[in-house]
Order: sequence, then structure tokens, then C-alpha cells
Amino acid sequence: MKAFDYAAPACEADVLELLSGEPDETEILAGGTDLVPLMKKMIATPDRVVNIMQVSSLQGVSADSQGVIIGATTTLDDLLAAPELDDYAAIKQAIAGINSMQLQAQGTIGGELCQRPRCWYYRNGYGLLADRGKLVAEGDSRYHAIFGNAGPAKFVHPSRLAPALVALGAKLRIVGPTEDDEIVLSIEEFFRTPRHEAQREHVLAANQFVTHILLPPTSGVANATYEVRHGEGPDYPLAAAAAAVRMEGGLVTGANIVLGHVAPTPWIARRAAESLVGWPISDQTARAAGETAVADATPLKDNGYKVQLAAVAVERALLLAAGFETGGFE
Repeated sequence: MKAFDYAAPACEADVLELLSGEPDETEILAGGTDLVPLMKKMIATPDRVVNIMQVSSLQGVSADSQGVIIGATTTLDDLLAAPELDDYAAIKQAIAGINSMQLQAQGTIGGELCQRPRCWYYRNGYGLLADRGKLVAEGDSRYHAIFGNAGPAKFVHPSRLAPALVALGAKLRIVGPTEDDEIVLSIEEFFRTPRHEAQREHVLAANQFVTHILLPPTSGVANATYEVRHGEGPDYPLAAAAAAVRMEGGLVTGANIVLGHVAPTPWIARRAAESLVGWPISDQTARAAGETAVADATPLKDNGYKVQLAAVAVERALLLAAGFETGGFE
């Protein structure tokens, strides 16, 4: 690990004073479950690490008539226990799926959203884009993208909460480079697909950081997350989907479907969601939506199996959201 300066500021303004405007010179530390391993492997080599866990304004969950506000350093365990999130089943299901007491107790929601890709080429020092995607295309692509992979980025977005938050219409409060600079950004606009090695998987500048996650009221929106995993351990899903559905008189009046772990960003399946409008949620309509969601998939040479898994994830997320039990694969 490279030697670095360490700071633990107590307020947002002090955090901003410590952040560099130059990429990669400073890194923000929260739970450390992602940054510390990257620093140990010299993938991340910051000159300064800024611990934000002492900033009280970034902690906790609160609710009012406008929705729910979550501080970026709130731990996943605290989110699971928060009654304010009881109507946001998709979020709690995604956290429960992590199935690791250590990651849930130490990991934070802000860190979970901003974690770096789990691509084994990136994690072994070959760069975020792995020789502009050539190493993935020509090598082992079993766990890589089946959507949005035409460019050099072929990794999958690692966040397990992002699909649920996108489906639920969450926004992010972002501050920087000064304390007077503040924006509220749709989480859908926050993520991006890097085109070159200097870009990250989000739009944050080096001297900005996420302070809060803002959730609109559910207002009767049924929602759920479904992950297809190797087993019951903490391994990342092979494919996942989050669904948020509004219904009247037993018929869908609006829906959001977002796939996870299949593209460099959370992948929004708009046509699949639109196909549900005017219909009830049933085995047939959910299965059809799943098939529509993966109709434009472009799998690589080793990951064609993920197409079916993604379709199943959509189907099961919709059925869970509508209150149906789901079993194993058919």
C-alpha cells in the first residue's frame, strides 16, 4: 500500500477543503469495504484519504411528507432496521441478499453506490477498460456485460442497491467543489459508462461527493428486487432486477424495471415496463416482460447464459412486487 495522508473531518465543508480537484489524488473513505482492498493491491493509490464517517450530517434515516432522506454514511444494517424503509421492499431485499454480517455492518449506502467494478481484469491491474475491452472480448467474459457492451467498457455495475433506487426514482444530493455548490441529481443520471481510463462509473468530479439519497414517497407503488446468485454466500449476483409497479383496479398503470449486474450501468428496461401497462401482473405477463427485457441483449462469447437469468430475474421481481410467491427455476 502506498503511503498517504489521512484526515477525518467533522463537517461537509471540511471534507470539501480536503478533496483535490485532480482525479485520483484523494479518495473518500466510509466503510472501507471496497477502497481498502483496492489500496492494498495498489489499484487505488491516493495521496490523501478522507474519512467521512465522523460527519454527523451524513448519518441516519428520516422521513417526511416529501419522502425519505438517507445519509450517505448510513450502514446497510441500519437501513435494514429502519422502519422508514418498510414500504421500500426492493431496497431491503437487495441488502438482505448480500448475506454477509460484516459487509452489512460496515458497508454504507454511499459506498455501495460508488464502489468500483468487480471485473477481475480491473482488480488484477489491467485497467478499468482492460485494454479498451480487448482482454474481456478475447479472454474470460463469463461475468461481464450482456447490455451496453459495444464500447470498451464491458464490466458490470457492481451495486446491488442501484437497480432498486433507480426503479424507485431516487435522487442524490451532491456537494462540491465548495459548500455553496449543491445539486440534486436523478440517480439514473448519476451513473455513466466510461469511454476512457480516466473516467469513473459516475459523474462526480474529484472534488464532489454524495451526501444524501432522497427517496420519493412510495404512494402505493409495489416494489421488489430479485437476484440470481450462485448460492447463499456474499458473492455478487449473476443477474438481478428491481421492479416498481403502480396498479389501479388490478391493472398496471405504470412501471419501472431495472436490471443489475448485466451492464456497465444499471440497465433500464423501458420497453418491458411499457408492455405491462393495462395488464394485470400474472405468470404470463411477468414472463413476457422478462423476455422483452432481454430481447436486445448482446452477450459476449462466454456469458450467453446470463440472458435467461436476467429474464427470470425480471419475471420474479415483478411477481414479488405484486405479492406472489416465487420458487426455484422452472
